[in-house]
Amino acid sequence: MSTPSIDVIAVLAFDGISPFHLSVPSLVFGEERAVDGGPRFEVRVCAADRGPLRTPAGFTVEVPYGLEALDDADIVIVPSWRESGPPAPPELLEALRAAHRRGAVLVGLCLGAFLLAEAGLLDGRAATTHWYAVPSFAERFPLVKLQPDVLYVDDGDVLTSAGTVAGIDCCLHLLRVRHGAEAANRAGRRMVVAPHRQGGQAQYIEQPVRAPAERDRMGQLLEWLGANLDAPHTLDGLAGRTLMSRRTFTRHFRQATGTTVGQWLQGQRLALAQRLLEGTGRPIEAVAAEAGFGSAVSLRQSFRAAFGVSPTAYRRQFSVL
Repeated sequence: MSTPSIDVIAVLAFDGISPFHLSVPSLVFGEERAVDGGPRFEVRVCAADRGPLRTPAGFTVEVPYGLEALDDADIVIVPSWRESGPPAPPELLEALRAAHRRGAVLVGLCLGAFLLAEAGLLDGRAATTHWYAVPSFAERFPLVKLQPDVLYVDDGDVLTSAGTVAGIDCCLHLLRVRHGAEAANRAGRRMVVAPHRQGGQAQYIEQPVRAPAERDRMGQLLEWLGANLDAPHTLDGLAGRTLMSRRTFTRHFRQATGTTVGQWLQGQRLALAQRLLEGTGRPIEAVAAEAGFGSAVSLRQSFRAAFGVSPTAYRRQFSVL
């Protein structure tokens, strides 16, 4: 068996960084992940600042690398940044641009999108950031196609996320894209978080507390749907299972999941198809049927639209058999 390749990941810290934000990429990528030939990572925490970095938690962080860590990194993650204050050092902005020109994937988590935008790397591109910083971001960077309500945006070689836990979602998504669903699922289980939340889900949901009976009905429905993805489903049929009107059901479903019924089903079916392609040798037609796509043609179209590759190519890259 060939030795798995190692992704070099540069994580950019700065004076005043939140320890939680700094820990997110380290939690997802920093521990030893090479299990049964699984992915391996070399995580380098770096900074443009000299000396120990202060944190708002009352302790300092010693950073072992300078900006040279970006020179050969496969992925550069900016886990946070300052919403306001003096401009970023020119050498830092140029280091980010150089990494991007070289072909590195750049990731701006939470307010990290501010630094990528300041470097001009988000001009004309879709991006997001923490919901509370959306007004100032939109004012400062009008050329960015800001998507204020989503968890994260994957724009190919540049990814951005909303705040806090959405940063974990974005990193797990990147792990899934580069190394397959099972690698992301293992990381999610290790951290006891959901291994896959769709990027298009809402950042936050303002809702009244539902009555226990309503919570039970929706929870039971989602569990049932997850076990019956191969069957066709209609809004009226699902509303009937929960004893709600179509309009009430649609509202409660979005409150519970942050997305629409169609988008939720599509995401769950794609995730199941990924697992079946990685962990079984079933024909594409059987995978399509079990995941609820109905036909191999429909699976291929949906899979390529979501992941940019065909199911067959995905299986060749990520099969664990």
